[in-house]
Amino acid sequence: MSNKWQLVIHGGCGGMRRGTLDPAMDSAGRAGLGAALDAGAAILSSAGNALDAVEAAARILEDDPAFNAGRGSVLAFDGHVELDAAIMDGRARNAGAVAGVRTTRAPISLARAVMEHSHHVLLSFEGADEFAR
Repeated sequence: MSNKWQLVIHGGCGGMRRGTLDPAMDSAGRAGLGAALDAGAAILSSAGNALDAVEAAARILEDDPAFNAGRGSVLAFDGHVELDAAIMDGRARNAGAVAGVRTTRAPISLARAVMEHSHHVLLSFEGADEFAR
């Protein structure tokens, strides 16, 4: 019997194109993508909900320096990191997003908190970081 769900991920924007990465970087990227898919699949396979699976997969990518998300982010022009994330619940037609956060470790979890615990859809910069605290 096949699964009735599918999980699709991406590791951020940037130049991770086949043939352009050295073997170690390619291996690290593939391992990170696999870990993210495994995290989400573990939740979905045990009848967990899609939002939990998406958040878990994204958090793996945010913590992996191989990706342009979280730890692997490219620095802004003034040398700091600004992170963005968004999450949506299609069943309830809700969404939450954050932009330009600097002090939040897991922007995807903050975006979910915006969706579930505020009347906003998008918070940005200092306001988003303050909401996280």
